[in-house]
Amino acid sequence: MTRPAANTPTATQKPTRHARVQFEGHTFDATEHDGQLLLADGRLVAFDRVQWLPPLAPVARPRTVIALGLNYADHAKELAFKEPPKEPLAFVKGEASFIGHQQLTVRPADVAYMHYECELAVVIGRTARRVNKEDAYDYVRGYTVANDYAIRDYLENWYRPNLRVKNRDTCTPIGPWLVDAVDVHAQYGGPMNLALQTTVNGKVTQSGNTRDMIFDVPTLIAYFSRFMTLNPGDVILTGTPDGVVDCQPGDVIVTEIEGLGALTNTITLAPR
Repeated sequence: MTRPAANTPTATQKPTRHARVQFEGHTFDATEHDGQLLLADGRLVAFDRVQWLPPLAPVARPRTVIALGLNYADHAKELAFKEPPKEPLAFVKGEASFIGHQQLTVRPADVAYMHYECELAVVIGRTARRVNKEDAYDYVRGYTVANDYAIRDYLENWYRPNLRVKNRDTCTPIGPWLVDAVDVHAQYGGPMNLALQTTVNGKVTQSGNTRDMIFDVPTLIAYFSRFMTLNPGDVILTGTPDGVVDCQPGDVIVTEIEGLGALTNTITLAPR
């Protein structure tokens, strides 16, 4: 049974960062190597020579993507909720909304308020059914950064956002790296004390820390696996802290989580 260690990262400890990219018309698994990408065929290429894909290995069955709403008390307060939820407020997303690092997110032409949400994404590594909270980390493959955009104009229910709010094509950038859980646990004591930050055009607009989640990662895995099977490759998006702002066409959004990397994407306007 694996437990996160409470070690502090050192200059000699570097996590293994995995990516999936397109290069010269082919898709490759890759890892970070001295500031470049080491492709599975042994070639080293610069970051700016590839098209970044979501860092998720293909799975044989449809991938389940679970997203949390109101999982940070400060975000719930920001949205004028009188008290935090008593149990996880979750909804399911389609994988088709995922895009990779440095890709474009489309803002509909008719909306007034569309905002980013910097989130820790948990990737399941083993089939999980009725998992005890104490064992939950044993079922995690790794962690990455997600930006789960929301369009407030279409929101009818804070507790269960409808499809137009959270399942739009291009509106869930994820990546660029999948960092092995074993490295995050060894170097940072687990995923529950990582700083989060979002910048819009270089200006910091959101700051937080995963320790402020209402329901932490082990609680979420135990909760969901009580009534549904979590399969390898499934993803849990764990919610966002306060500090969301409207994003306009041309804005460059960078969502970053300590130890996991910085995810960049740019807003573009949908054609009318």
